[in-house]
Amino acid sequence: MSLTTAPRGTYDLMPNEALAWQWMEMIIREVFISYGYGEIRTPIFEHTELFLRGIGETTDIVEKEMYTFIDKGGRSISLRPEGTAPVVRAYIEHKLHGQGGTTKLFYLGPMFRQERPQAGRFRQFHQFGVELLGEEAPLADAEVILLAHDLYQKLGLTELEIYLNSVGCQHCRQKYKEALISCLWDSSAELCSTCQLRLERNPLRLLDCKNASCQKIASQLPSIHDYLCQACQDHFSQVIGFLDQVKVKYEITPRLVRGLDYYSRTVFEVVNTELGAQNAICGGGRYDGLVEECGGPAVPGVGFASGMERLFTTLEQRNKLPIFSRAPQIYIISLSDQFALIAFELTASLRRNGFKVELGFSSKSLKTQLKSANKSGAQLALIIGEDEWKDHQVTVKNMSDGSQTRVEWQELIEQISELITPQGVINE
Repeated sequence: MSLTTAPRGTYDLMPNEALAWQWMEMIIREVFISYGYGEIRTPIFEHTELFLRGIGETTDIVEKEMYTFIDKGGRSISLRPEGTAPVVRAYIEHKLHGQGGTTKLFYLGPMFRQERPQAGRFRQFHQFGVELLGEEAPLADAEVILLAHDLYQKLGLTELEIYLNSVGCQHCRQKYKEALISCLWDSSAELCSTCQLRLERNPLRLLDCKNASCQKIASQLPSIHDYLCQACQDHFSQVIGFLDQVKVKYEITPRLVRGLDYYSRTVFEVVNTELGAQNAICGGGRYDGLVEECGGPAVPGVGFASGMERLFTTLEQRNKLPIFSRAPQIYIISLSDQFALIAFELTASLRRNGFKVELGFSSKSLKTQLKSANKSGAQLALIIGEDEWKDHQVTVKNMSDGSQTRVEWQELIEQISELITPQGVINE
């Protein structure tokens, strides 16, 4: 263990990267709010039972990946591995269902899974998502998918692929599970060890396995669409119809099942094929039984979650990230210690008027301080020395062309406002 190295599967977000993340978060919030969603912030840890019931005991997350510990009160606590179950818990606890109609919530924050770190996959990662609770109509599914589509369009990602499927309701999915077990039983020895365990407990997860042998076997299995009841067929057809109406492109993928047990009917993924094996940057679907499973009333729901790290990588790959400047607009130089108070006062005044200002902390030579001002990237250097102050003036030096002028103290803010050019995003 090294005290100067971040724990495995975690990383530091440095200031320049943080600016890009803030930009992403700003776009995410703008789009979600435009769709009528309100932000919710849930605890980073929850009672372990919430995830056992909400996500499903046979999922990889619960079986292998959760950070779970016993607190000093003897309670089993887990760091949240995903965002939907905590939002549903808050929805029940605060009786939002009692308000009637639909409830539209979004979240953004860190999640935790103890899995093998690899490209695009971390043990602490960041996720954002939406949950639309209280509506069972296919239109709700289509709107959530459209929301994901519009968000990525707004971020400049116009060539992502949307994979779409229906996993049916509880009744027709059970028939499909029985059919899978029947088809796979004789060839179970050819499955990977994980899928051999899944065969009886949750055979749908075999369709999601990345093992080559399992994928070959899965390609010969019947499609879940052959087992959908009429109601589920009609629901899926209407979702497709709504997406066609607003020209959202998608690919129907019968073997898409998602990795969580709570999904029913519509499931979807948004994929960046350039990311390799871990290429889904967004996934979601309908979960009509989840609220009831977590102890609430029978309320339908639909939503999606997206990983910030994979989104960041995708934007980077496609040169869609703006380049931000942290450089100050103004650098303050005082030529002796006796002017430190005046420089400090000027710095505070300029900052309070909305300027980005860097204050030189030591009264070194003018040449040395001008080098620091140039290195900072400031547009202007303001110089306060004995010659300037006896006339109640400040020397203003343009760092790009070297020109300089004297400005009266009382007129300084007005004059600087005319000299400063807008700053923030350098290019998009």
